[in-house]
Formats: sequence, C-alpha cells, structure tokens
Amino acid sequence: MANKSGTRVVTVTNPEGLHLRPANALASLAKDFNSTIQVSHRGETVDGKSIMSLATLGAGQGVRLTILATGDDADDALDAIEALFAAGFGLNEESAQDTNHTTGR
Repeated sequence: MANKSGTRVVTVTNPEGLHLRPANALASLAKDFNSTIQVSHRGETVDGKSIMSLATLGAGQGVRLTILATGDDADDALDAIEALFAAGFGLNEESAQDTNHTTGR
C-alpha cells in the first residue's frame, strides 16, 4: 500500500507564537502518528516531531506554516494538527485568563 501524503497551511494564533510550550504540544501530538510530519516556514523545513527544531522556526503570532504529512495516517495527523492550531494550543484562553487576573487587581 502506497503512503499517502498531504499538506495543510495553518496560522499561529497564540500571542507568544510557536515557543517551547506549543512546540512541545505539536511535537507530542505528531509523535502519536506513524506518518512523517514536516513543518515549513520561509523556506526552512523541520521535523514536526522535534521540539527544538520547531522552536527554531521563529514563528510568531500570525505566521502561516505549511504542514506536510506522509504516511498511512497522514490525513488523521493533518486533521489533528490543524485542530491544535485552531485551538491556539489552548494558550489563547490561558493568556486571556492571565491578563484578566493581572489587570483585575
């Protein structure tokens, strides 16, 4: 059976960008899949299962990244990664709560 492959373009929505915490979340999610996951930004392509490689992309808020998945579960991997980005890695709500907490004094 031939490997499937696909790409998705996602946007970094959390205010701090793709720093270590969201890079860890992305790498951990990517490792759940057998597919090879690659993330590209400005002509640089890195391993989507490597926290440090992801963090070196310097992807700030609003940056669009291309995700490439190759393998039998490529579609499922892309769906899950797209959902993670759409949810802002869960950090958008956390940042809003932190801001409300610190300004509510």
